[in-house]
Amino acid sequence: MKKLQGAHLRKPITPDLLMTPSDQGDVDLDVDFAADRGNWTGKLDFLLSCIGYCVGLGNVWRFPYRAYTNGGGAFLVPYFLMLAICGIPLFFLELSLGQFSSLGPLAVWKISPLFKGAGAAMLLIVGLVAIYYNMIIAYVLFYLFASLTSTLPWEHCGNWWNTGRCLEHRGAKEGNGALPLNLTSTVSPSEEYWSRYVLHIQGSQGIGSPGEIRWNLCLCLLLAWVIVFLCILKGVKSSGKVVYFTATFPYLILLMLLVRGVTLPGAWKGIQFYLTPQFHHLLSSKVWIEAALQIFYSLGVGFGGLLTFASYNTFHQNIYRDTFIVTLGNAITSILAGFAIFSVLGYMSQELGVPVDQVAKAGPGLAFVVYPQAMTMLPLSPFWSFLFFFMLLTLGLDSQFAFLETIVTAVTDEFPYYLRPKKAVFSGLICVAMYLMGLILTTDGGMYWLVLLDDYSASFGLMVVVITTCLAVTRVYGIQRFCRDIHMMLGFKPGLYFRACWLFLSPATLLRLQQASRPAMDWGPSLEENRTGMYVATLAGSQSPKPLMVHMRKYGGITSFENTAIEVDREIAEEEESMM
Repeated sequence: MKKLQGAHLRKPITPDLLMTPSDQGDVDLDVDFAADRGNWTGKLDFLLSCIGYCVGLGNVWRFPYRAYTNGGGAFLVPYFLMLAICGIPLFFLELSLGQFSSLGPLAVWKISPLFKGAGAAMLLIVGLVAIYYNMIIAYVLFYLFASLTSTLPWEHCGNWWNTGRCLEHRGAKEGNGALPLNLTSTVSPSEEYWSRYVLHIQGSQGIGSPGEIRWNLCLCLLLAWVIVFLCILKGVKSSGKVVYFTATFPYLILLMLLVRGVTLPGAWKGIQFYLTPQFHHLLSSKVWIEAALQIFYSLGVGFGGLLTFASYNTFHQNIYRDTFIVTLGNAITSILAGFAIFSVLGYMSQELGVPVDQVAKAGPGLAFVVYPQAMTMLPLSPFWSFLFFFMLLTLGLDSQFAFLETIVTAVTDEFPYYLRPKKAVFSGLICVAMYLMGLILTTDGGMYWLVLLDDYSASFGLMVVVITTCLAVTRVYGIQRFCRDIHMMLGFKPGLYFRACWLFLSPATLLRLQQASRPAMDWGPSLEENRTGMYVATLAGSQSPKPLMVHMRKYGGITSFENTAIEVDREIAEEEESMM
């Protein structure tokens, strides 16, 4: 009877099934979570996954453009300085957190439960990015299939989607090589193919009226999600094997494109334009901000992918060595990609008889307009076009694997008993849900939504997440305790360089108060008819396509207000110079 009374008076215990790793604190569990969740199966799985995650689309279509617009070769000075101050230290910090705890982006905040909201924010950001990033992969698949012809469909005018402004590059010159017309009033076939056929943007009146679903894009998006699901079906055990191809093959194609590019006539003209140092640009704060952003986003810090990959490592994996291999390899790849891109643009500018800066673009405008047009000028153009888009496909898939694995790992680590045995089913449900949410991007006005997601999903919020993580680990948890954990894991403590960056330099660099204090794009008169001068076509929320036209010029295929956009940029630059 006494035993029964004692059992009755004993304090009730919450069953483990109803507790998440974050709730369990220091309670010892009978189940070994780290062993149960799995590990990488090969020695190079982790390293190649990190390389594939970091070396993505931005290395090909953002870095070269940022370099030449911010001082050419002189841009490498702030680029490598920001790599040393922000990139390498934050990369190593995130890997250390994941490997030491063997937990995903949510459960890892057992380190300081008060800041678990940073993990939730990280998950929200990566979810939004994954939705639109796979749409970009769908565009790549569309062009990849379109390249399987004897004549590229964007090579000539005269198709149903072309307008009277369409002008083929072969018709741009007269017999003596002089330009017969003003090219600014014409549009290339590749540009109209992108904007009027692939996007069919003329069917939308703006972001508030997306129009009909483009079923060819819808099927390409479905195929992209099927590929991603099949590759992450068994978690890191399957994606870790896929990256042996997807992380290495792009280098082979990049090398082929580089060799072909530098052997073209006029290639040196583009390379010279790309690398000619203009050191006066270093006096502008904009150049340093651009360098920090390029490092920040190309390494993928703050998205949770690095933390997730490291959580599947063995406890004593040498992530210190891996940090330098991946970060420096990513920087070198970006520079080589610039040579491959600008050698072809130099050839293209010579063929068209225009300066390089008139053919150079960034982002999707480079991938889906300029480079496809350059491919039509080469012998065996479908072959080179197929190689280029296959390279973009493999570059994009690696990053997408990381995004999805981050989401799945974060949630399954929170509810391991329920979800870990059914991880494949849960991964499939996540892919289906994100596919359905991404259908808005396949409509006539889908590009408006893609621009919206690209600009706001991972901008200021991501900076806040990274700064919070850095301060929570070094100031709240404690820099000495964190260094002790790394010593336990790797056998040595981080040196003064890492400690100084984590405590002071990295957070201070990320706080760009000057940038945050600038007026928003939609600042100005509330009525569109009152917006003149520098305020033309910048009103957010308008139902006409004008507001986003100015901003979307970097995505290619949007030329109606190109001149207005250039004038707006010039006016803003002149006003800023006069105020200094």
